[in-house]
Amino acid sequence: MEETNKEATKDEIKYRGIRAMPFVIGNETFEKLGTIGSSSNLLVYLTSIFHLKTITATNIVNIFNGTCNFGTLLGAFLSDTYFGRYNVLAFASVSSFLGMLVLSFTASVSKLHPPECENQGTAPVCVGPTTGQLTFLLGGFGLLVIGASGIRPCSLAFGADQFDPNTESGRRGISSFFNWYYFTRTFAVMVSLTVIVYVQTNISWSLGLAIPAIIMFLSCALFFVGTNIYVRFVPKGSPLSSVAQVLVAAFKKRHLQLPQQPCFSLFNYVPSNSLNSMLPYTDQFRFLNKAAIKTPEDQINSSDGSAVNPWRLCSIQQVEEVKCLLRVIPIWVAGTIYYVSVVQSQNYVIFQALQSDNQLGHINFHIPPASFIVISMLSITIWLPIYDRVLLPWLRKFTGKEDGITLLQKMGIGIFLSIVTMVISGIVEDKRRTLAITRPMLQMTQGKGAISSMSGLWLIPQLALLGLSEAFTLISENEFFYKQCPENMRSIAASLFFVGMAGSSYLSSFLASLVHKTSSWLDEDLNKGKLDYFYYLIAALEILNLGYFLVCAKWYKYKGRAGDNKVRERKDQNEIVM
Repeated sequence: MEETNKEATKDEIKYRGIRAMPFVIGNETFEKLGTIGSSSNLLVYLTSIFHLKTITATNIVNIFNGTCNFGTLLGAFLSDTYFGRYNVLAFASVSSFLGMLVLSFTASVSKLHPPECENQGTAPVCVGPTTGQLTFLLGGFGLLVIGASGIRPCSLAFGADQFDPNTESGRRGISSFFNWYYFTRTFAVMVSLTVIVYVQTNISWSLGLAIPAIIMFLSCALFFVGTNIYVRFVPKGSPLSSVAQVLVAAFKKRHLQLPQQPCFSLFNYVPSNSLNSMLPYTDQFRFLNKAAIKTPEDQINSSDGSAVNPWRLCSIQQVEEVKCLLRVIPIWVAGTIYYVSVVQSQNYVIFQALQSDNQLGHINFHIPPASFIVISMLSITIWLPIYDRVLLPWLRKFTGKEDGITLLQKMGIGIFLSIVTMVISGIVEDKRRTLAITRPMLQMTQGKGAISSMSGLWLIPQLALLGLSEAFTLISENEFFYKQCPENMRSIAASLFFVGMAGSSYLSSFLASLVHKTSSWLDEDLNKGKLDYFYYLIAALEILNLGYFLVCAKWYKYKGRAGDNKVRERKDQNEIVM
């Protein structure tokens, strides 16, 4: 969209929809190829090339990943408040490219990394990095953090912005976009974890880190090529300030009584340049409605009808926008707890694979344990096109809904599938451990124990179900945040997903540490532990989470729409999940 059209009203915006998708999705695909290709093998790179101790390298990688996820809050705030999604994405994409370029230099330029280890006697002698080398490396990480903090919360919302939410074709386009976005994203991650990681590990770190940098350059180029056809919304002030104003005004007027007909009596002012849709009055969080009670002390600007002091008098529309944000928080909590099962499955399935027979058939090829994770991604890439092109049209005809089934229904199905995944994981682990004890193979796993004669291919069902569960829950959660939060808070809403992922990782670590200290379930040697019990514990946690989610979904009211200055209640406001 041209710069001169940025101030246009919503009715004047020319949505390009599907025409913008090759640039948006292509940018995201290349960006993920580059980012995952650079970061997925960092632990190996830091220990083998920079000769850092395992604990030091682990801490650096954990801090890097955590900062990337929590940094999305800052990126989202800057996007929604000052710069807009396009500008933040442009700046963050260039920052990511420069970060990858710095990382590739640390591998290709000999003076930017320590010399190779020298064999002296029985043990190799390795020299650690100098202060300058480590500073240059951390500078690259800093650029990558800046890039991730801007790209992650804005990319998905920016792509969905290209569709008109006020038309049926636009709303269907948004739903399909979310599916195809994750399809290409997952495909890119698969390629990064296989092809690029193989090049880094077995051919050359210089080449293996140069490839992501080149790919990220292509991502930036593709993004800027589509500049003239993008819809770019200009932020209209801080959405967080709006939230604070409602909370403060409601507190100041906490002793006032609400009128009997609040939807007609409360102060209702809508700025002419507002990005947000008109919302109907709702009874949830009624105490916040007091922020819109007009008293004799409240003054109104004669020029535009706005409140002179927005920290004392807020519009009911402003109050309803804050309610939208508050309503999604309980759903976000359920999504965060759900992701614990994903984290634990991805972690411990690798240890299961380490102590299973990974030989593929009768040929002399053994599947690397870490490669089993690709199965869940493959499950997602297979399921999403089938759902979008085959199942979704049928569901639309059957239910009469644009989305086939509601977003909360899809999330509920995903959480239920996570329970089934954990139960199957426990059953398979019990079988693996039994065979490891009764019919072990001749070789042993270093630092672990006997290898079970059970084929590692028995891990496929739980991983395939895990991918299917993610396809239902995580995609729906992101689409839910985008559609249910006010338009001027969508980047902040997208950042909730990544903050939830970070919280899930910390919660998973806490849970695993607690179980390890209080029981012998998570022994280094799985044959001596009871990993199946741990899986059943996660299943029980997800059962409680599903119950909590159903209660929240029953309570939840979907964001309504008000058109022609009249309030219209959505038919599916009170629809429950299952």
